[in-house]
Amino acid sequence: MTLVYDDLGDEAAQDVPVRKIRFTVNGRRLVAEIEPRLLLADLIRRGVGLTGTHRGCDTTNCGACTVLVDGTAVKSCTMLAVQVDGHEVTTVEGLASASELHPLQEGFRQEHGLQCGFCTPGMMLAAKALLDRNPDPTEEDVRWALSGNLCRCTGYQNIVKSVLWAAEKLAEREPKPAEASAGNQRGGITDDDH
Repeated sequence: MTLVYDDLGDEAAQDVPVRKIRFTVNGRRLVAEIEPRLLLADLIRRGVGLTGTHRGCDTTNCGACTVLVDGTAVKSCTMLAVQVDGHEVTTVEGLASASELHPLQEGFRQEHGLQCGFCTPGMMLAAKALLDRNPDPTEEDVRWALSGNLCRCTGYQNIVKSVLWAAEKLAEREPKPAEASAGNQRGGITDDDH
């Protein structure tokens, strides 16, 4: 990772504290030597090279920098990178598989949930955190979950529709109760027979 700072002379360069952290980004295990004051957004963008995490306000107001840390939506512009030592970070680049879009990404496309796209990665990750804990949200649930993310283009209606579309798609992927119980049968005996 490259860090740039003011040259205060040879002796001062040795005094710059560095901390080694181990963390995972989108399933990739990494080690970084960083200054303790480095923000998570900067580690993700400049250190790891994933530029889907955007910097908008640097005050947690806009949510463009939202990522997931151990499944919880956090604003990476005010979280120190050292805080992810030993943790899993998910960015927008980690949503899709190699062959298909995540339902949230597909939903934003299908329901026209983006215009300029600057807020979109943060919106998607805040929505993913919601859908992970509440797979059948109401419109009010979605609006509340996204209330920490600003969009200056869309007016939010299509963003909300995009998240609800994704929730429906994710629900379709889940096995139906009859299918799930059929999977639990062993030689004609079900788990309920015991």
